[in-house]
Amino acid sequence: MFHKLFQRAAAHFIGKTSRSKVHLIRNVTNICPTRCTRLLSTQGNLAHYHRPVFNTQRITTACNNVTVHACLSGTSEKVDFKNQKNVVIQNQAYQTDEWTNVSPKILSYLGKNLHLKKDHPLCLIKDSIVEHFYSKYMKSTRTPLFAVFDNFSPVVSTFQNFDSMLVRKDHVSRAKSDNYYINESTLLRAHTSAHEHDLLKSGLDAFIVVGDVYRRDTIDSSHFPVFHQIEGVRLFNKKQLFAKSQDSYNELKIFEDGSLYTDKQACHTLEASKLVEMNLKQTLEDLVCDLFGKDVVYRWVDAYFPFTHPSFEMEIFFGGEWMEMLGCGILQQEILNTAGAKDSIGWAFGLGLERLAMRLFNIPDIRYFWCQEDAFLSQFRGCKNIKDINFKPMLSNQPPVVNDMSFWVPDEFCSNDFYDLVRSLDTGIIESVILKDSFVHPKTNKSSHCYSIFYRHTSRPLTKTEVNVLHNDIQTAVVTQLNVVGRW
Repeated sequence: MFHKLFQRAAAHFIGKTSRSKVHLIRNVTNICPTRCTRLLSTQGNLAHYHRPVFNTQRITTACNNVTVHACLSGTSEKVDFKNQKNVVIQNQAYQTDEWTNVSPKILSYLGKNLHLKKDHPLCLIKDSIVEHFYSKYMKSTRTPLFAVFDNFSPVVSTFQNFDSMLVRKDHVSRAKSDNYYINESTLLRAHTSAHEHDLLKSGLDAFIVVGDVYRRDTIDSSHFPVFHQIEGVRLFNKKQLFAKSQDSYNELKIFEDGSLYTDKQACHTLEASKLVEMNLKQTLEDLVCDLFGKDVVYRWVDAYFPFTHPSFEMEIFFGGEWMEMLGCGILQQEILNTAGAKDSIGWAFGLGLERLAMRLFNIPDIRYFWCQEDAFLSQFRGCKNIKDINFKPMLSNQPPVVNDMSFWVPDEFCSNDFYDLVRSLDTGIIESVILKDSFVHPKTNKSSHCYSIFYRHTSRPLTKTEVNVLHNDIQTAVVTQLNVVGRW
């Protein structure tokens, strides 16, 4: 049983939540000028929620004295930036080194910002979530409690992406096979948490970050090297956490020199940890009910993340199965201490917009989000309530064309390198790639991989010629770029 002081505090803290009228703002109004100056110096342009439709910029990549204009429609030939002196991204030059593995095809997605495009399904969901937080959580000045940032550059340092979030130097998530490195110290962010340290250091105690993130991964209907995340963070000092418990305020504390348990960090009191956990869960339960309806069925599952403890995942029962909705937890105090917020305790959550959109709208393939066809986009145009959308897939009735590809692999071979190579050559007709078989020859001790490549467009039939041309291009590239020996 929890301490009686905690029980009294919880009764007040959970209390009633303000349901004031939606307060929309054109700029982030809950940041003082000093904080704005500090943010601008570390993050570039200060983003805000309501703005004109973002104009996609052209990405120019400079290689020595050669300029490569990367385009989304496809890069038939992979450019190895490791053999070039530098790469220019968003008018900033970066030196390349042995860690460089970003490609022109991946760089072509920078600036697309689907979450900012009016009437795009990702933008609709982002707007719904932001509006929920704007309307439900207000300061005493009647301005939104949460500041919203949705246009930070995806180019970050390894400190921002990993070190500031307590990801160990030897952690697998830092591997070249999982990330897009510009050089050893710079990469395309793998999560929106990369901006958490800078925002906390600026003095913010409640904010939401939305943006595109980049990861090397498998190829299937639910994975793409670029996807979009939304992250929320909220901090509490002692006055904010225990203000409603005046009768026992002096006895309640956030910090103690205690022990680590499954439900609290060593430095946190049980009362403080449980209050923040309850606020976190209530906040996210309200959000899910707003998005899916009040009858949505959900459950909490214990989880592990390097940057939170305790950590949780929320699952919802949707479409006849349990679906992971988001991850969250109480921020590791070391993160707050390093960012100058040592007197506060806080929570954080993160969720993927594509996963949420695919479930809400029954979109069967993640490639649809990059589709420019009006038959797709028109289904979301003018939508006022995301619950009213009834998406009609345009997927071709033609079954996928499946071609296998097998080859002997070198010792340093990684499947994600092959997937990334395939993506760099794909013209939009590859649905998925699976590792069908692998074995080691008993005499030569050589390893062999066999992959099945599924060719299928999201809206039209394919010709045998275009499939064969792309398949041959992949065979040629995998030999020359990944040093395999074809068995085909």
